[in-house]
Amino acid sequence: MVSQKSHKKSILLAKRIIPCLDIKNGRTVKGINFVGLVDAGDPVELAGRYSEEGADELVFLDITATNEKRRTLVQMVRDIARHIRIPFTVGGGIRSVEEIAELLLAGADKVSLNSSIVRDPELITRAADRFGSQCIVAAVDAKRTGDSWNVYINAGQKDTGMDAIEWCREAAGRGAGEILLTSMDRDGTKSGFDNDLLSLISDTVRVPLIASGGAGTNEHCIDAVTRGRADAVLAASIFHFREIEITDLKQAMRDAGIPVRL
Repeated sequence: MVSQKSHKKSILLAKRIIPCLDIKNGRTVKGINFVGLVDAGDPVELAGRYSEEGADELVFLDITATNEKRRTLVQMVRDIARHIRIPFTVGGGIRSVEEIAELLLAGADKVSLNSSIVRDPELITRAADRFGSQCIVAAVDAKRTGDSWNVYINAGQKDTGMDAIEWCREAAGRGAGEILLTSMDRDGTKSGFDNDLLSLISDTVRVPLIASGGAGTNEHCIDAVTRGRADAVLAASIFHFREIEITDLKQAMRDAGIPVRL
């Protein structure tokens, strides 16, 4: 009975549209299946544009920080925070509670943790205990292997062998307030989200689920919410290159009976 009430409540809540800024060398980039990166513009300018155009939230991912063994670009976080009026999630190379505190002070509303929490799952609990679960997003990069999905870390370069569904369950159980799920198979392909995986994880966790990887049309985003039962859809290139306008996507979702913030 509890799970049915929780599911009903999730349907009634407004679904979120979240542009994502993947950052490399101070520029926004976008690729396909985590490779073949191309320049997509200045992150501060894009962030300001999305805030004005009605995005519900913004995600900033410093995608080379982990592999380069360095910290997230704190000054850029400050610059972006000054140019937007929407919630702002920051990820990339974050390894400690102290680094999380620095980013929150710099203007982030939430932090996205990926490789570091696979290596040290207790970091989720320590961070949630100090800052609250609402600040902690567990980012999961998943790739299909036969009939299951494995978790990858280090910007998609290392297969951990961990089952993605079980890892999402554990991350939520340890205190993550949201799951940001990226399908590596669909990333940048514009072929639609992995709704099979989304629906399995939606059945597994009670925290909000953000769908990432595969957005190409309004219908793909609608399917992620209806078939995949995601609470939010995240996309990059379709927004960066104005293939889809955020206002048009929200209207299409409303026309499909999906509650959104206008």
